[in-house]
Amino acid sequence: MELVFFVASLLLSTVSGGTTGNPADELVAALNANRTALKLASLHDNPGLGCMALQYIKAYQGRCDEANDKKPADADFAQTFAPNCGVEPSSLAQVTGRLLGCQSSYVHATEAFSNLLIHNNKSLAILYNKNHTEVGAGVSGTDGGAPYFWCVLFSNGASSSSFVLPGGVASKQRPGCYSGTNETCSGAMGGRLGGGVGILGLLLMVGFGFAL
Repeated sequence: MELVFFVASLLLSTVSGGTTGNPADELVAALNANRTALKLASLHDNPGLGCMALQYIKAYQGRCDEANDKKPADADFAQTFAPNCGVEPSSLAQVTGRLLGCQSSYVHATEAFSNLLIHNNKSLAILYNKNHTEVGAGVSGTDGGAPYFWCVLFSNGASSSSFVLPGGVASKQRPGCYSGTNETCSGAMGGRLGGGVGILGLLLMVGFGFAL
């Protein structure tokens, strides 16, 4: 596993060099770079699934501590997340994996990916699962501030017919950013500039990362 973690670290500079202005898109870029480095297929970035990942975050209502041992019910995908995003219910596909990270300080997507989301054998197994075909990511603070959540959802659906958004656009989502939109987004930071965490921030940081 040391080699896999080395690959993740090695690719950070490559991915961070091409920022898109949307941390959720950058999270997907980091994820796909690590998959393709091991000759696995790049996953389709589905905006409908990305919006669902943002809704998944909102289900915690800012309770970072509950992310350790609780997760939204599977029924919430059809009953709450899809309607809130405007995803056509008939296009819902199986969610084949979930990664969730939460902490009190905002960090760039590549750092969240390597330090919060990918942290043990279980999360590595989810990342490199060959059954995944598409992915969606969401990044959000809580009421414009801390704590901050990063969520990645995987699916084995068909990219052209799963998690379909009428007109290709989700219902307005605030706060937060989701992947697949090809648009800049600063809503995850609550209007604050993201960046490195100072020494005081590191001392105060409380972080959690979970493979679900």
